[in-house]
Amino acid sequence: MEHALKILGKASSINVRKVLWTCEELGLSYEREDWGGGYASTHTPEFLRLNPNALVPVIIDEAGVLWESNTICRYLANKHQNTDLLPHEPAARARVEQWMDWQATELNAAWSYAFTALVRKDPEFQDPHHIAAGVRGWNQKMGILEHQLAATKAYVAGPRFSLADIVIGLSVNRWLITPMERPDYPAIDEYFQRLAQRPGFLKHGCNGLP
Repeated sequence: MEHALKILGKASSINVRKVLWTCEELGLSYEREDWGGGYASTHTPEFLRLNPNALVPVIIDEAGVLWESNTICRYLANKHQNTDLLPHEPAARARVEQWMDWQATELNAAWSYAFTALVRKDPEFQDPHHIAAGVRGWNQKMGILEHQLAATKAYVAGPRFSLADIVIGLSVNRWLITPMERPDYPAIDEYFQRLAQRPGFLKHGCNGLP
């Protein structure tokens, strides 16, 4: 049987995993194709016609082509009218999207150098001063998350699991697997244990390095 949803991107990519976990929460079937490092090149004319940024994931469904992982997650929740993952009420929805945007901008910018140096071991990212600065900046951003989780005592945007937890939960996993000094953040530790009880996280949360 042919699936209505096609996902382009390797399953080890953190951004692809956002979409896969969202599909798991929504109970969606899909067909996935391997694209990206080690697989089909995203720099071919074929792929660039789909996403001119040469990045995964890309999805294709009956409505057309869509890229940008957080946008794809929002689209899927909207399409399938799931107001648990993405509330309809404006203020509640804005709180979820606020943290999704924070993950895509502030948090992503913070981990870039340190993760590339310490996990991917890219030879062009081995300046010890930049690594130390990257670790400090990353831990500082995670301190913002610690404060938020200590306040909610549950999930990022409040008492209920949402799309914000999918995109930030994967970022927490990335932080935890990086060999570096980390502060003691008990609220994040408890949060990660809550996420680990979800089948979608168990399936897609730790499946390889991004």
